[in-house]
Amino acid sequence: MPVSKRPLSLVVAAAIVALEGLVALGLGVYVAVETLVGRPDDLTSALAEAAFGLLVGAGLLWVAWGGLLRMERWGRSPAVVAQIFLLPVAFTLVRSGQPLIGVPVGVAALAALVALLTRATTRALYGDQET
Repeated sequence: MPVSKRPLSLVVAAAIVALEGLVALGLGVYVAVETLVGRPDDLTSALAEAAFGLLVGAGLLWVAWGGLLRMERWGRSPAVVAQIFLLPVAFTLVRSGQPLIGVPVGVAALAALVALLTRATTRALYGDQET
């Protein structure tokens, strides 16, 4: 049974995942608006990209608030997977000459992973169960 008090590591992880969700949601909205008011080269791809950003953003926000902050066990797995996906994205951004975007993305992903995998977070989500 999870402990009732949220550890700081879990709050930090939830905040980072929520921030990532807000960024993805914002990018999805931006692409959607640009698609509607502009003239995209490929309308289908532009709409798919906008929908993907909106879905990822909403999903990350759900994981942060509905899972991690409520101390639900299921919230950690998708949060960890998202961070693992963000690490190669950050690396690619840095390698492609965009370190001002790539470095913060990488630092956020690493910080979230550390916060998600700490003993305090594990204890809060899973209790003192023997594994």
